[in-house]
Amino acid sequence: MRTWVRSIAQTKNGLEVQAFLALAIPLSAAQVAQAAVGFIDTLMMGRLGAETLAAGGLAAISFQLLLAVVGGLVMTVGPLVAQAYGAGQKGQVEAVTRQGFWLVLILSLPMMAVLSQLDRVLLGLGQDAAIAALTGPYFQWILWGAFPALAFTLLRSYASALSQAQVVIVIVLVGTAFNIAGNYALGFGKWGFPALGLGGLGLASGLSYWLMFGLFLLYILAHPTLKTYRFWRSWQRVQPRLMGRMTAMGGEIAMTVALEFGLFGVVTILMGILGPEVLAAHQTVYQTIYVIFMVPLGMSYATTARVGQALGQQDRAQVRRAGYVAMAIAAAFMLLATLGLLLFRPAIIGLYLDLADPANAPVLALAMPMLLVAALVQLSDGVQRVASGALYGLQDTRTPMVLSAVAFWGVGLGLGYLLGFVLGLGGVGLWIGQSTGVATAGAIFILRFHRLTRSPPLSGPVKPSP
Repeated sequence: MRTWVRSIAQTKNGLEVQAFLALAIPLSAAQVAQAAVGFIDTLMMGRLGAETLAAGGLAAISFQLLLAVVGGLVMTVGPLVAQAYGAGQKGQVEAVTRQGFWLVLILSLPMMAVLSQLDRVLLGLGQDAAIAALTGPYFQWILWGAFPALAFTLLRSYASALSQAQVVIVIVLVGTAFNIAGNYALGFGKWGFPALGLGGLGLASGLSYWLMFGLFLLYILAHPTLKTYRFWRSWQRVQPRLMGRMTAMGGEIAMTVALEFGLFGVVTILMGILGPEVLAAHQTVYQTIYVIFMVPLGMSYATTARVGQALGQQDRAQVRRAGYVAMAIAAAFMLLATLGLLLFRPAIIGLYLDLADPANAPVLALAMPMLLVAALVQLSDGVQRVASGALYGLQDTRTPMVLSAVAFWGVGLGLGYLLGFVLGLGGVGLWIGQSTGVATAGAIFILRFHRLTRSPPLSGPVKPSP
């Protein structure tokens, strides 16, 4: 039996599984730990009352959405560095990373400006005035974490593209522990600090991003392999052609992310229109699903690196193998997640709210069917994210952007609005709609990857078709 297992592991598929997991495990664990920042914020918000939970959850989701979209422009570093690394082009690795830091600096300033006005934007989008007002202090403090959050995204993409992502989990765990302590001290006024409420939670989260960025940069400068890529040399040099390519490609990734996360953001806004109790129920479900989703999201970064490296080596068979192995592993994990969600729904909701308190009974009644719908779509949600990571590794970004618009906004939002508002299913109808959009995207992305990689091995790199 042991010999049989060893022989399987030594096949090309087995070796790819090992190489993929070596990247995916630390990246996924780091994503889960990083998502715990918002998750822990939400747990603490719930102890401050249902209204604070609704406002704080809305603020945390809005920040996560903005960071994901703007970070999409920076994520272009991953596939470009991976291809250059696979092709043995050290100078190109350094150049891409250097221009990536310029992108971070340029993007962080408008991101901070948007965050400073986001509470007013939420009010203009129809949110309850009291809820929108409560989000203001959170945004005013967390905006100072915009630069390090984007810079951390860049360094994570850079390290994973070079197959050196193991330290990410350690850094994120340190940052998460710092954030928990900061939330306790600044949010609730412990250890001699003032009680700043949601503002304190935003400040603690922003400081945790600075800590993680600083630790990651120090690690890279000291690592015997990573420090050989001296991207900080001639840091003032801007390369317009390369920057233009990165911006164009990153813009398409950012738009795809905006279409996906924007669907969840708009659904959250619509939940708020249905009332604070519906919004609070949605927050409990969304935050749970968001944490689970971090695993396939981390897997997608590993997939981009593995596919990008194979692209640089001009090995179409390896490109195909890397993509399908990743999708299979993601599917297996998400099946386990679905089972856990179905079995422990009340216990999961009880993490956020005191179920013994009669005042929370309406929120519980609304959250239970929402969590059921969310559980049933986990498989397609995870696979579509990993499939999109495989397409990014192929540097195929424009077509997925168009397909995302159709799946997430045409199918997902259209069906959700129809069921939630026209047919009167409320929050459950919105969850059914967005889940259907996610499932549609999953099928489309898999078919797209299959089409681009089905030809026999070529002598040149895989070229995304129109």
